[in-house]
Amino acid sequence: MGQLVLAAKVTHVPSLMLSETPDSPLRAAREPAVMSLRELGRRARERGVTSFVVFDTHWLSNFGYHINANERHRGAFTSHEAPQMIQDLRYDLPGDTNLARSIAGRALDADLNVTAHQVASLGLEYGTIVPMHYMNPDGFAKVVSVASPLFTSFEESRLLGEATRRAIEESGERVAILASGSLSHRLWPNRKLGPDAWTSIASEFNRQVDLRVLELWQARRYREFLDMLPDYATKCNGEGGMADTIMLFAALGWYDYRGAAEQLCDYFPSSGSGQVNVEFHVDM
Repeated sequence: MGQLVLAAKVTHVPSLMLSETPDSPLRAAREPAVMSLRELGRRARERGVTSFVVFDTHWLSNFGYHINANERHRGAFTSHEAPQMIQDLRYDLPGDTNLARSIAGRALDADLNVTAHQVASLGLEYGTIVPMHYMNPDGFAKVVSVASPLFTSFEESRLLGEATRRAIEESGERVAILASGSLSHRLWPNRKLGPDAWTSIASEFNRQVDLRVLELWQARRYREFLDMLPDYATKCNGEGGMADTIMLFAALGWYDYRGAAEQLCDYFPSSGSGQVNVEFHVDM
């Protein structure tokens, strides 16, 4: 029997990579986020995690759900949207073909359009690469990346999260699930881009809702959060429709989840969006 041993909502903003240069003005601003991603990686290793499943809101699909089932993820990534921030970022990580196929199988059982792909030229997107850069730099654990469809429904994402949990429990793996994406995701327009854009929020309304969400999580008021999630995703410009968060909570048990939410870094803005790293503790 497999087991879910770690679950977290994590940031993947490209400014994390930009902050790594020695003279970067973002170095101090991004250090808490970087250190908390590394802490999650340490916890994963300590708990014997053998596979990461990453719900990646930066791998956006027009047609159905897709899972990268390659046996090896190897490449050099340059972001097409922000090549000045992520250039030639090399990664070499083991994949988990069996778990990827099992997730697809359990999703098909639920009547979802899901395909697990073994295509050598199918690389990872930075919603997976950036968290793995800090959490799994030496590839101690295998990686499965799951795309977020643009034209899906709230209920379909929930079904995929539930299918992922079933597949995990049927596997022999100790799994960490990552919901990789922002909280609110309204970005600054081009004319307002500049040094301050990396550390400021584009919408005060979004910031206030994000902070309320964090309060609900820390108070374990998950039912209220889940009931507001459809409106939250729409009205606060959810990245990928907040599919990663929907899938994460579905895998955790939805209304039945009672675990603690541990915020690992302060809430921070990036390019106008709201970001955070939070572990949702699971019984082991």
